[in-house]
Amino acid sequence: MKNLTQIQEFRQEIYKNICKAQDATFELMNALLLSPKADSLADFSLYAVFRRQWSSTYEALQDTRPDTEELIKLYIRQIPP
Repeated sequence: MKNLTQIQEFRQEIYKNICKAQDATFELMNALLLSPKADSLADFSLYAVFRRQWSSTYEALQDTRPDTEELIKLYIRQIPP
């Protein structure tokens, strides 16, 4: 359970730092992580974790404004000492 809680907290922190278009961007990231192969950006919209229309993939990338400095800090904290 500890690992599941850590993963949930990690994902919540990422979500918080995406800023704009959080839902669509997060779903697009999930599709990217789960896809074995995609020939185009629109292919990611075919995955069940992306619950939007294919055009939302482009809008998510255009609208998102991640806090890259905070995300890098978050990623670094995940590296074991």
